[in-house]
Amino acid sequence: MNTEPTSGNAARPVAKTGTLDPARATRVMDNLEKLGMRQVLIADPMSIWYLTGYWNVPYERFYGLYLARTDEAGAIEATMFCNRLFPDATSTGARVVTFDDTEDPIPLVSATARHDEPLGVDKVLAARWLLPLMDAHVASEFRLGSPAVDDARSIKDAHELDLMRAASSVNDQAMAWLRAQLHEGVTEHEIASGLLAEYRRLGAQEHSFSPIVSFGANAADPHHEPDGTRLCAGDVALFDVGCKRSSYCSDMTRTFFFGGEPSERDREVYEAVRRANEAAEALVAPGVTFAEIDRAARSVIEEAGYGEYFTHRLGHQIGLEDHEPGDVSSTHDEPVRPGQCFSIEPGIYLPGEMGVRIEDLVIVTQDGCEVMNAYPKQLTVID
Repeated sequence: MNTEPTSGNAARPVAKTGTLDPARATRVMDNLEKLGMRQVLIADPMSIWYLTGYWNVPYERFYGLYLARTDEAGAIEATMFCNRLFPDATSTGARVVTFDDTEDPIPLVSATARHDEPLGVDKVLAARWLLPLMDAHVASEFRLGSPAVDDARSIKDAHELDLMRAASSVNDQAMAWLRAQLHEGVTEHEIASGLLAEYRRLGAQEHSFSPIVSFGANAADPHHEPDGTRLCAGDVALFDVGCKRSSYCSDMTRTFFFGGEPSERDREVYEAVRRANEAAEALVAPGVTFAEIDRAARSVIEEAGYGEYFTHRLGHQIGLEDHEPGDVSSTHDEPVRPGQCFSIEPGIYLPGEMGVRIEDLVIVTQDGCEVMNAYPKQLTVID
């Protein structure tokens, strides 16, 4: 669901040092050339790790990976800009330019970049660095280069897909643990605070986002933060959770009914959400647009009479981070492509009463999709 990915040490990938991946770098540069650029400065630590296997959290210090095409044959020049406090980056195979806290890194970038060409910069580069780069006329102009990296990261290779499946398998097992914690009087916070230990027992390392545990009327808030609310008979219990395993994220949601049979309307709400989830998943295939997938789910909920209570987009892409660019929404008209992974998570939220959301992750295949979550979706009552 719409939660922020963890940051700092909690988001640390498995490897700390590595080597520049030529295939991934080539995809990024091919994408960049389609945007009319041949050089880019990447500041996002996760994207740098994706390209090099080198992990670092720079905090307030300057940090960047500069890539440039050097000839018509497609050769790529790579330069890492690293404070001397950072881990040794020489294993990446890139040229490493170092500096300390008393040195200005802007002239170092200026000495590397091509001043007569546009420079792509990513969305993570802070204004405190971008504005001085612009003032120094490091490039002929500055353009957003993030789409070149985002598109490359969007298509997972076979190894990445296996890691995504493994993370989702852990999440399926954790959902069974969550269901077992439901009993009269337990609080949302008590269940949420115990989940990390279960993830680690199952082989994951961290949460991929802060878990959402919502009882009763709290489930009508899609972003509810677990608190001291106690579970009572007649409540729904909504779990939206995810873990990181071997650097890759999982994310799923299931909603249960506790302490008695749900009302006819509650059943109607639940079944509308389940049908919406399954209708969208049945449509996913190469060439179908993200907007069409969103419409497939939304139309089911609208036909059931609850359209105004489905208040968010249908889903988001996922991989090294829980939310990656490229949402599943009515405004995203690009066709899906094999290797993309995203969530399908319709919901109905009745303020002051209850809410239901059902979420799976899917992988786009050559002729359809693979649903990565196996945990059952049929309406379940827990006594």
